[in-house]
Amino acid sequence: MSLKSLSTLAILLFYTGQLFAQATEKPEKLATTIADRIISETPYTFTDTETGQIYTSLKGVPVVKTMKATNEYNDWHYTNGVLHMALLELADLEKNKKYEDYVWNNMYFIFDKDNLGYFEKQYNEAFKEGGWRGIRKLTWHMIFRNKRLDDNGPMGASLIDLQMRRPHNAFLNYIRTTEEHLMHAEPRLEDGTIARIWPHENTIWADDLFMGVSFLCRMGKMTGDVKYFDDAANQVLNYHKYLWHPEKEIYYHCYHTDNKEHGVAHWSRANGWMLMAQADLLTMLPENHPKKAALIENFNRQVIGILQYQGKNGLWYQVLDKTDSYEEITGTSMFVFAIARGVRMGWINKDYIYAAEQGLKGMMTKMMDEGDVTAICVGTGIMPSLTFYYNRPTQENAPMGEGPVLRALIEMAKAKRYSEISADDQYDKIGGNAPL
Repeated sequence: MSLKSLSTLAILLFYTGQLFAQATEKPEKLATTIADRIISETPYTFTDTETGQIYTSLKGVPVVKTMKATNEYNDWHYTNGVLHMALLELADLEKNKKYEDYVWNNMYFIFDKDNLGYFEKQYNEAFKEGGWRGIRKLTWHMIFRNKRLDDNGPMGASLIDLQMRRPHNAFLNYIRTTEEHLMHAEPRLEDGTIARIWPHENTIWADDLFMGVSFLCRMGKMTGDVKYFDDAANQVLNYHKYLWHPEKEIYYHCYHTDNKEHGVAHWSRANGWMLMAQADLLTMLPENHPKKAALIENFNRQVIGILQYQGKNGLWYQVLDKTDSYEEITGTSMFVFAIARGVRMGWINKDYIYAAEQGLKGMMTKMMDEGDVTAICVGTGIMPSLTFYYNRPTQENAPMGEGPVLRALIEMAKAKRYSEISADDQYDKIGGNAPL
């Protein structure tokens, strides 16, 4: 074989090895590796995309439309809210302040008066020129828009987690702003159910159960005011009423209240948002809350439902009931997290940890020991065709997936392994004579 052929073969074998590489580390080790990579990739800088100039502070810098946060880990986006929740949980698991410090540094960077003031001016100028469409691509536009749960729910929830550890007036002021929006301005149906006013008037999105409940249950925990737990509990039970498919035992992505029709898809991550929201609420709900039993029953019902759709490789599919759709990590990680949490807290049958273990094995095929995470479905709205869900692109190393993945790994690090009663240990309890 020629030297050129050998070189080509070596390159091919290298990339084939990369293609089929998968994580082998234990959950706790892999979680810290992913988190450490994220920390190393977070620059705390701004970039003028027109000139390429980089800034560490925006104090005294002229306001231009082209200034952006350099990296998505420094953005204000609900996916970073989930990532921050996960990193604070990792700080507790590892008893390592650096993960808490990371969340603090991110939030302090955003709420720095010079940085925040710069983007507020940028936002106001863009809004005057182009209205709501004119601000969509600006850095931190969601913090100023404050019109939907994507803007303030999970980011506000993670701020509550941080505020309970390291109080800061700027954080508390934003939490109060979010509370005012969610309790008094967020669109709701007559029965109090949170609903968006698009793509139809008053559409219930499964995603929004987590977007709202993640904040509500933490408000209840921080303040001790039961009204937040009451609202969160009602959201869970009402969302079940509107979105549950009783024959398939999983949730639709949406329900349009104007024409009383469900969406076309049982999207995996939408079901994951629902289950993760319930796990968070049940974790923080007072033991004597009057709806706790109903919430545990509802949680059991969904777990039993999604167990039926786990694929042969341990992963769940992008569209749960469509095995020709691709295996996807975010829905899987949300299910693994919630099942493991449910078993540990005693809400569900302890045998279900076996499904979580298989889910973890599947997740490992989509990750690498270097801390890379793949098969992350991009952000996904509601569309009236399954083709849309089938064809959603995937990405790697993005907060959309890293937060849920970290939460799953952390919970599995705490999990007791599946065990069953051995048949050999039981035979003596059965009557009759043993063979000679």
